[in-house]
Amino acid sequence: MNITSLSTRVSKAALAALTAVVLIVANPLASNANGIYSDKKPSPVSEEQVSVKYVGANDNNLIFRVEFENPTAQKFWLIIKNDAGDVVYHKQFNDAHFSKSVYFTKDENDINPTFIIRNGNNEIVRQFAVSRTVVENTVVTRL
Repeated sequence: MNITSLSTRVSKAALAALTAVVLIVANPLASNANGIYSDKKPSPVSEEQVSVKYVGANDNNLIFRVEFENPTAQKFWLIIKNDAGDVVYHKQFNDAHFSKSVYFTKDENDINPTFIIRNGNNEIVRQFAVSRTVVENTVVTRL
């Protein structure tokens, strides 16, 4: 074995070891930088940030509009429950200006949907009672 070959092998081994050390040391720093392991708690949601409104109906649906101003773009959940308290929709978002239309199928029964915006242990709840009344008009004309 010649000295040049041995020197090259030692240099490559040292470079590989140095690269491994750099990757091991830099990995925790990179993962902390993006907040994955952050101890930062979500800021509380205020009543003014959340808006849930009945916007109307079409032939088959009742339509509600859910809006949430989330300036820090923190993760939050939109949860919708039915009359029995069962969760019928649950999805996580992180939009800074969240807006979503929610459609409920019209039926003969009254409905009482509950909308919840939750981040961490904070939540804002909006409840509605929807009653439908059908009006029948009768017109009599003389022939």
